[in-house]
Amino acid sequence: MANVVVVGAQWGDEGKGKIVDWLSERADIIARFQGGHNAGHTLVVDGKVYKLAALPSGVVRGGKLSVIGNGVVLDPWHLLDEIDRIREQGVEISPESLMIAENTPLILPIHGELDRARESQNSIAKIGTTGRGIGPAYEDKVGRRAIRVADLADEKTLELRVDRALMHHDALRRGLGMEPVDRDALLAMLKEVAPKILKYAAPVWKVLNEKRRAGKRILFEGAQGALLDIDFGTYPFVTSSNVIAGQAATGVGLGPTAIDFVLGIVKAYTTRVGEGPFTAELNDADGQRLGERGNEFGTNTGRKRRCGWFDAVLVRQTCSTSGVSGIALTKLDVLDGFETLKICVAYELDGKRLDYLPTAADQQARCTPIYEEMPGWSESTEGARSWNELPAAAIKYVRRIEELIDCPVAMLSTSPEREDTILVTDPFAD
Repeated sequence: MANVVVVGAQWGDEGKGKIVDWLSERADIIARFQGGHNAGHTLVVDGKVYKLAALPSGVVRGGKLSVIGNGVVLDPWHLLDEIDRIREQGVEISPESLMIAENTPLILPIHGELDRARESQNSIAKIGTTGRGIGPAYEDKVGRRAIRVADLADEKTLELRVDRALMHHDALRRGLGMEPVDRDALLAMLKEVAPKILKYAAPVWKVLNEKRRAGKRILFEGAQGALLDIDFGTYPFVTSSNVIAGQAATGVGLGPTAIDFVLGIVKAYTTRVGEGPFTAELNDADGQRLGERGNEFGTNTGRKRRCGWFDAVLVRQTCSTSGVSGIALTKLDVLDGFETLKICVAYELDGKRLDYLPTAADQQARCTPIYEEMPGWSESTEGARSWNELPAAAIKYVRRIEELIDCPVAMLSTSPEREDTILVTDPFAD
């Protein structure tokens, strides 16, 4: 049975939540493999809106196992609040439907405090973080001082881990003019939350390997987008984890042979939240129109997203680094009514034409877009569920995108509603 990885192929906010929810009907297990609660997913099901951040998008479907993998950094307090909120909307969550990897690192209050202090004092170049502690939590993970889910089960181990972490954090806090951490208060918080989290803990790597051998279909869900990848994104304006598809295997404890299809989620135009280069950005009426029609505000932060024309250079690059098998093109309906559309087909840098985004930050900032124009369409594409319902100009636009990114369209989304989707290739097909 096929296993599918879903990754964002731009800067995030591509509509992964809806696509994952749509695909989850065909999956047995939905596994989140990286990121934290800084990346939100908005699902619209039968007119009801669900906003998720830490929970995998598959939780709104009954009868599925949702998994938070070891590649995630987890704020246990946020998770419990999110579970309570989703339960109030009628979604039942239990240890039978949600599993957390025992080796998942925790986001502590001290991580958020450090994140916000750094960002507020950084007068050189702000990264544009959400201030939720994701970056510092990943730093502690690679620095071998993280507190992981399994550590909550033993008080002596927990105290040892906290003391090791505070040796590092108190030194940082002194340098930033912050008070030292209240060790006893932090330990009390962790001991209080421990039983509420441990009931979901499991050896995820073992469970998923067994499920895979039993023929169960696994849907791997990533957060953010490939252009925020710590290695292949617009560094340093990136997240603190690997976002590309290769992380799916590492982030849950399966080998790379477990991946059969990589679906890249791609918005029909381009958006970005926060700081960093954005070659195709529009600071004009067209950009304003895209933002208003697309409701481009962050699910978690409410921050206004920067908008621009479709950038084929970036998507071609991310399709390559993630090994994308096919894309799901979302928000095509936002382009309804534009008389003329533009696609960024290349960059110009110091008089030279480039077909990729350079690595150096100063070169990224100096790139200017080379556009190709296409006629728009006046008809509505909203809610279309077959190619026959699309205007000819919209089909030509989609086909041109396929040519430019050298990757086929597997799915097409025409509204936030789950069923307003055109399926071209079923990623779960054997």
